[in-house]
Amino acid sequence: MNALEALRLAIGALRSNILRSILTMLGIFIGVAAVIAMVAVGSGARALVIAQIQSLGANLIIISSGAGHRGGARLASGTRRTLTEGDAIALRREVPSVQAAAPYVRGTAQIVYGNINWSAQMYGVDGDYFVAREWPIAEGRLFSPSEIRGAAKVALLGQTVATTLFGEANPVGQTVRIKKVPFRIIGVLGRKGQNSWGRDQDDVVIVPISTAKRRVLGRTLANPRSVPTIMIKVRDGEDMGEAARQIRQVLRQRHRLRADQEDDFWVRNLTEIMQRRDASSQALALLLAAIASVSLIVGGIGIMNIMLVSVTERTREIGLRMAVGARRRDILIQFLIEATTLSVVGGAAGVLLGVGAAYAVAEIAAWPTLIQADSIFLAVGVSAAIGVFFGYYPARRAAMLDPIEALRRE
Repeated sequence: MNALEALRLAIGALRSNILRSILTMLGIFIGVAAVIAMVAVGSGARALVIAQIQSLGANLIIISSGAGHRGGARLASGTRRTLTEGDAIALRREVPSVQAAAPYVRGTAQIVYGNINWSAQMYGVDGDYFVAREWPIAEGRLFSPSEIRGAAKVALLGQTVATTLFGEANPVGQTVRIKKVPFRIIGVLGRKGQNSWGRDQDDVVIVPISTAKRRVLGRTLANPRSVPTIMIKVRDGEDMGEAARQIRQVLRQRHRLRADQEDDFWVRNLTEIMQRRDASSQALALLLAAIASVSLIVGGIGIMNIMLVSVTERTREIGLRMAVGARRRDILIQFLIEATTLSVVGGAAGVLLGVGAAYAVAEIAAWPTLIQADSIFLAVGVSAAIGVFFGYYPARRAAMLDPIEALRRE
């Protein structure tokens, strides 16, 4: 008996008990759908984390000013302005692995254009900020060194602010008021999207750091060159841990800290933090897929049970076929094909449900999903393997029946 004839007989046997076949496939159907949906949700979350890492910029280290004290209680980081623009210059000069060191200040500013006003985050930066953030310009140009040194009243807008104030019009060359100070728009930044904390990175206006201090946010009286934060971009291929160690060493020397004194600043490897989050989301996706895979095992056990029942019901048929010349191998192949067909058809239907469920989650819950072709092929392949694995014992039991004893059974 060839494979095509075995397949025809197997399909005929399954069609004769169509309801039982459908119920048998249900476990595989649900299992495959659950695996594909869970993998799609997990992969989407991982892709979102990776996109957020890329939007922040690669190889980033954030240095924050130290924490102050009030009444014996330790305050939050940044409450003491222990960092200066000079620290950033020293890090560029003394740490070979540092590509860019960008000191910046920030605050909230009300931006007015005509009769439209908008509240957005305002950053005061120097030229290294755009290198560190890998933030291209969409229209216009970036600040010139003379504008940064001279506290020029020029500004760059994020996409959200530009759209809110100007709609589809080009804002370059227009004048807006930021905290009642007129600023000329010289450029619009490329789109960044949301960061890992859900904040819109495009809802921002950026001015030279000197301008922000002198004209908008005000200076710190103790040290006019102090800054709360310095963003460091490490060169590609350099060890981030070693770079952080060298940065800490330079800053401790500049701040004249003794060996027994703790750092008066904080060094955070932002890339490592985001990568740990990526690893956590990947582990969660694998856990969800593993839980969903239990349904596949249950479905396989269901196939084995039904096939055993089928062998018992068709004992006389098996004996008759063997009596007229069917070999044991033919019987084994027929029952294996029946079990595999149940599993593959259930798996294919499960793929459709899983893809639909993934799209439904993305639409209803606004959660990112990513359907990968390899996960679909893997799910169908696993369902076929389950059919062979769990169908082998019933098929072998049918093939090993004694034809004479089988014909005697009622």
